[in-house]
Amino acid sequence: MRGQRAARLPWIILAVALLGGLLVGAAMAPEFVSTPNLDGRYLGPLQAPPMGTDDRGIGLHEYAMQGAAIVVLPAIASGALVMLLATLAGLVRCSGNTTIDGIIQVFSELVGSLPRLVVILVVALLLPQDWKVLLPIGLAWAILAAPGAMDEAATTAGRLGGARFVEALRAHGFSAPRIYLYHVVGLNLRPVIVRQGAEVAMQVVFLEIALSYLAVSQNEPSFTHSDGTYSWATLLYQGYTALLGEELMHAMVFGLLLVAAVAVAAQSVRFAARAR
Repeated sequence: MRGQRAARLPWIILAVALLGGLLVGAAMAPEFVSTPNLDGRYLGPLQAPPMGTDDRGIGLHEYAMQGAAIVVLPAIASGALVMLLATLAGLVRCSGNTTIDGIIQVFSELVGSLPRLVVILVVALLLPQDWKVLLPIGLAWAILAAPGAMDEAATTAGRLGGARFVEALRAHGFSAPRIYLYHVVGLNLRPVIVRQGAEVAMQVVFLEIALSYLAVSQNEPSFTHSDGTYSWATLLYQGYTALLGEELMHAMVFGLLLVAAVAVAAQSVRFAARAR
């Protein structure tokens, strides 16, 4: 068991470091980016650390921090919602309550049949203009993604034996909180729940980048943030202009590195929560 804990330790450290970096960047994000400085345009990261500047002389790190502020908390909240629903489905399967279990299955079938992107676009269009935040869109995505997580958690609980597993532990003198919270959730459902939550959190970040990229490319207002704030999609779009001759390839590099950091953080959380 010590060897398994030691194997997970590097992933725990990496996950904490990446998530901590994103949270710190979000907390330090400026409300507005700096005033354009045309004398400092197109500077690289060595000339204007840490990320260089864009075609207006604004530091790319300001876009990076504002983008982190847009996505971090909504992504965590969306992942937590999926984890909560998956935990509920697993516990209900172990409780032997066939009525609630049936309701959960109907919910999963109905919601799982909905086209996610269409629903997300409808939600984004229905939000009031002063609700330009990612949170409601992220929570909608979490609900749409929940059926898969709930089904997997319920299946995992079923493989344990469901209510028979709980009855066997009760016969050995274990209390109900210890059985459900430690043996069922902590030892058996944890890898499934954490993995599903991490994947949904990552998907919400990528969804925000995709929606914002479409808005930036069409010069339209964003669905996920106010007009004075910039997403990581801004870095990627500036990087795209590098293919058209602009000296902004460093924007593409840093934009892709931020995307990769989110993906690595999600996988690190997943490996950190692996079964013993």
